[in-house]
Parts: sequence; structure tokens; C-alpha cells
Amino acid sequence: MSDPASLREQALSLLASGKAASRADLVETLQVAPSTVSSVVRRLLEEGAILEEGVGASTGGRRPKILRLREAGGVFAVAELGGRHARVGLCLPSGALLAAEEHAIDIGAGPEAIFDAVTEAFDGVRAAHAPGQRLLAVGMALPGPVDFPHGRLIGPSRMPGWSGYDVQSDLRDRFEVTAVVDNDAKAAAIGEHVTRRDAGDMIYVKAGTGIGGCLVSGAQVYRGGRGLSGDVTHVRVADSGERECSCGSRGCLETVASGAALVRELAGRGLPVASTGDVIAATVNADPAVVTLVRQAGRLLGVALSGLVNFLNPDSVVIGGALSSLDVYVAAVKGMLYERCLPPLTQSLSIEASVAGPDAALIGLSHLIRETADIRPLADIRPS
Repeated sequence: MSDPASLREQALSLLASGKAASRADLVETLQVAPSTVSSVVRRLLEEGAILEEGVGASTGGRRPKILRLREAGGVFAVAELGGRHARVGLCLPSGALLAAEEHAIDIGAGPEAIFDAVTEAFDGVRAAHAPGQRLLAVGMALPGPVDFPHGRLIGPSRMPGWSGYDVQSDLRDRFEVTAVVDNDAKAAAIGEHVTRRDAGDMIYVKAGTGIGGCLVSGAQVYRGGRGLSGDVTHVRVADSGERECSCGSRGCLETVASGAALVRELAGRGLPVASTGDVIAATVNADPAVVTLVRQAGRLLGVALSGLVNFLNPDSVVIGGALSSLDVYVAAVKGMLYERCLPPLTQSLSIEASVAGPDAALIGLSHLIRETADIRPLADIRPS
């Protein structure tokens, strides 16, 4: 059975999308007891998140009361930072993604310069897609370990100048609204799980320039004792060649299966690649040397994940991030999991590329904001 928080979010999403308009619709779609739906709807009505307006057509019994979201009159601004890019977007309070766009950045420039650039990007996307709409909250996903829910970075090895930085306070002071900050893989895992709705217990891996991971169990992110769970990137793997990792150790998964590792290896062979995007383009163009190396990288990721699948017995494994767009990479991960995992664990295991794609973290951030922000005051705000 889904937990109340998950059912609440699913009900909001169904009403926002138009897939449900009454209690009966929610019962049929969510496949839960009418009493459970009544409890969720009562809570949403008390919060002011939804309204009851009119009645629908009868299907043989009493005519159902129509439910709809209450207009909140504003938007959430959300951003995912990578090593070389920032994906910024706007979400409606219902959770729907209104707009998303990418901007080039250099994460090594440090927090102040990056936040100035993100602020400018937020201003631009709001002017283009939500002129006059009030900013209700801000969310940010970062490619490093985040002390959630406090929003402070904890020793990111690939982000010089960011260690210990209080990102959440900075955003709150800049925009004077609620701010939510999380790790990029965790935010993306939330977005993927919300999008799929049927993922069950899920291992999510974000394979891009770096590699991040997350376990979602019981519709909740597993964060661990200090909130630092999911660090699959520094799992030691065989056939790593003992390459030095950004963390200072040798033989980590990041050194052989990430976009950065592929760029380094291919550039060392004299091929014209300077970014993960170049690797993807060369793979799509079927460059034999590139395809072979990408396939090997996927197999090594599969090796690292096989122990987790055997230990955790998840319902699904989802590969996100830029490299998930490459069928050869995802197929190599899948093949190695089938080879290395116990047959009873893979008989019903779903192993797929992300369906939320590059917007997974933005969707996840909007979900986190809705859990954090007080919906009732927001519902009464109108555009200025």
C-alpha cells in the first residue's frame, strides 16, 4: 500500500493532469479503498489545495462532486547544476513543468558566480514563460553530497570552492522565498519515481559527466544516517586499471564508467571529444572505437550495480543522466545485471532508461517544494 504522502502527491498530479476529476476517479486510478481516497481528499480540502465545484454525470448512483486544483497564482523556479551546464525551469504548484532550458556554466567558478548566472537565467525564463507570475519558491539540485534538508554541501570533490557552502540560505536570501536544495541524483530519482508511479522499490543511477545513485523504497528516498547514501560512483570495480579518481582513491567506478572517464580515454586516443555530449554524438554516429568503449563502460556500471540488486532486490533499475540516451550503454548495463544477478531477482526486474529524461531533477525538486512549502498561504496568492 502507498503511504499517505505518496497518495497525496499522486492525487494532486491526477487532478492537475485532468486524468481524475472526482473521488470515484481517484479510487479507480489509484486502486485504493474509497475510505483512503476520502481521507486524502479531506486533507487536501482542509489545506486549500483543491476545491469542490459542481457535480458530474451519474453512472447509476449519486452524482459525483467535481474536484479541481485551486489556482495558486505563481511558479516555482528550479535548477539542476552540472559541471558544465545548468538546466533551469519553472513549475506550477500542481507539479507540472511549465518550461525548461539549458545554460552553459563552469561549476568551478564557485557559488557566487554560478548563482549570479542562475539568477539571470531564472529572470529570463520567467519573463518568457510566466510574466507577472509571483515567485513562490526556489529549488536547486547539485552534483555533490548535500546535507538535506539543511541545504549545505559536504565536501564535494569535483566542486572546488563549494565545500561547506550554505546553498539553501543563499537562495533564500537572494529570492526571499522558501528554498529547497538536494543532491542531483536524489532529486532526479524523486522525479523519475513520481513520473512512473509504478516503479516500486527503485535503484536510480544518474550517469552523466559523473555518476550518482539513489534508492527509493516505499515511495521515499533512502538517505542514510547523514543523508549521504547513494555514493555508487566511488565503488571499486575490477578492470578499472587503477586509475586515480577525483576522490583521491584508485579504481573507482567514476574512472571507467562516467562521461568524464569516456572523454579522457577517447581524447587520449586522439579522438576529437571534449565533453560527454561529444561522446554521445560519436556513439550515435556509430564510431566503432567509441561504441566499444561506451559498451564497456556500461558493463562496468552493471558490475557495480549487480551487488546492489542482489542485496536489495528492487523492483526496478532506472538509468538516467546524459548517457541513458545511448541504447548501447543501457543494454550493456542490462546484460551485465542479467549475467551477474541471481535469476529469481531478475525475473520481474525492470531495467530501463529514464522516462523523465533531462527534466527528472526539476520534477523532483517541484515535488520536494510541494512537500516543504505551506500550500494554504500559497493558494491565496495572486499575480502581482
